[in-house]
Amino acid sequence: MVHGLFASRSKLLLSVGTADLVALTTGIMLAWSSPILEKLSSSGDENPLASPITASEKSWIGSLLALGAALGPFPFAYIQDKFGRKYALLVVAIPFIIACLMSAFATHVSMFIVLRVIAGISVAGVFTVLPTYIAEVSDSAVRGMLGSSMNNFLCFGLVISYCIGPYLPIMWFNIIAAIFPVTFLVLFFMFIPDSPYFLMGKDRNQAESALAFLRSKPVSEVQTELKEIERSVEESKANAATFMDIFKSKGTTKALIISVLLCVFQQLSGINIVLFYAQTIFEASGTVMESTIPPMIIGAVQFLSSFVTPILVDVLGRKVLLLGSAVGMVISEAALGVYFFLKNDGTDVDAISFLPILTLVIYIISYNCGFGPLPWTVMAELFPSNIKSAAASFTVFCCWFVSFILTYFFDSVSEAIGMGGSFWIFAGFTVVAFIFTLVYVPETKGRSFQEIQSILNS
Repeated sequence: MVHGLFASRSKLLLSVGTADLVALTTGIMLAWSSPILEKLSSSGDENPLASPITASEKSWIGSLLALGAALGPFPFAYIQDKFGRKYALLVVAIPFIIACLMSAFATHVSMFIVLRVIAGISVAGVFTVLPTYIAEVSDSAVRGMLGSSMNNFLCFGLVISYCIGPYLPIMWFNIIAAIFPVTFLVLFFMFIPDSPYFLMGKDRNQAESALAFLRSKPVSEVQTELKEIERSVEESKANAATFMDIFKSKGTTKALIISVLLCVFQQLSGINIVLFYAQTIFEASGTVMESTIPPMIIGAVQFLSSFVTPILVDVLGRKVLLLGSAVGMVISEAALGVYFFLKNDGTDVDAISFLPILTLVIYIISYNCGFGPLPWTVMAELFPSNIKSAAASFTVFCCWFVSFILTYFFDSVSEAIGMGGSFWIFAGFTVVAFIFTLVYVPETKGRSFQEIQSILNS
């Protein structure tokens, strides 16, 4: 079935795959803290700083990518509406390249702090622009599947960080990381078209050419879809709106609530704590494995499980996968919380020393089958194009601001209430996420933008 869907979509796959290289870079940046913070905290030759970083500096470096990501969506929303989705994605790559190359040669902790903010700005751009680009270039039959591909590439980036980060000097790790956004910049600029939706508002002939390329069809065979795009763009122009106009409609207000809360619950599940502090978590668990090995296992599991959602999302639907994802995360985090509670209470946990790895593997699989990729897929599907950028930028801001708060205070909170209590809190938030999804989130599988808006307004 999958082969049949993609057989005539080679150029669409090329376009989305090239665009997804910035998602791969995002994955590298998200997991960057796990191997690099350990090096910066050491006093060996692998630390380029004059002295090991302090606990406070470690918290700042670990959390400031999220702060940069909270600040970044608004300029990228403006750029993608003013100059196009393609131009915005090209601009996204530039802070990534700057952050990687300068981190390779940084010799002062303040440089790492500033560069993490810069990298975070690009992360915000990826989550603001890429879901919109993929949704607008894809046809409805594969929109959910290709929307989830962003998560596949992001997870592969995590694997790269976890597998090569611990074993390479900081300089070479960051130089290798820079290769991916540079490659994206060249290929996307030279070969990949902008969104037909954006181009339709500028030049119908360009939109026609772009759509024919993306569908691998002659111009004469894309006229029906082109007319649908033209009608949608004309409606958006006739109803040009600002962010505050979202609240004038029941449907768009509901769409904003759903988008924001799904992305906030994604962060409240604790995912970035796991990614940023993977080595720290396993060291705290007392596992007998070398501390660099379990993060590799987690990264590999996350990458492999990321292929589940693209296959199932247009079969089972978004809502079923989100609900199943929440159940799996609750069970795994509650069990992990029990392990840390028993360990900190002085109980002998040698007999269940396998539990941290097992539960985090279950957590990662569950996360990747729903709450990892699907909040961004759903966000891109819920809004009409005239307010999509404003809504997406606000959603991304909320998501990453919550992530910043969590990552910055995680060390302090876990010291106060224990690692076990922290994971129980994450599990509690995920229970709320399950209830919210069950009651409030509509199914968008196979529905056009117009049909989704009708459901939200009903």
